[in-house]
Amino acid sequence: MSILGSIFSAIFHHAKAATPAAQTPDAQTNPAAPVPAATPVATPATIDIDSVLTDMAAHNSQTLNWKQSIVDLLKLLGLDSSLDARKKLAAELGYTGSTDDSAAMNVWLIGQVRQKLAENGGKVPAGL
Repeated sequence: MSILGSIFSAIFHHAKAATPAAQTPDAQTNPAAPVPAATPVATPATIDIDSVLTDMAAHNSQTLNWKQSIVDLLKLLGLDSSLDARKKLAAELGYTGSTDDSAAMNVWLIGQVRQKLAENGGKVPAGL
């Protein structure tokens, strides 16, 4: 799986796991009970990225600056945050700058990851 795919998987899987499943009555024990309308389930188009990541950060023992740091975002998601992994992510996303300038590359990466999340079903707040 690509690194970007791993990022999507970690975020969207966490969001799906945090969404309660629709509950229906047991037809065998109470066949006369009305069946409630299905509870809306979060779809990729409605996943609030900020809420998902804030929830993940609340359960993390480290204080991470995941809103501004690609390294911390990757750590929060349990992914490899090494320079080599970030260079691979940069190549995957089409980075044309020098990967030797890791600060510039990291700033570009966090922006691209936010953009890709928004393009692929994530609601990313303007300030993120």
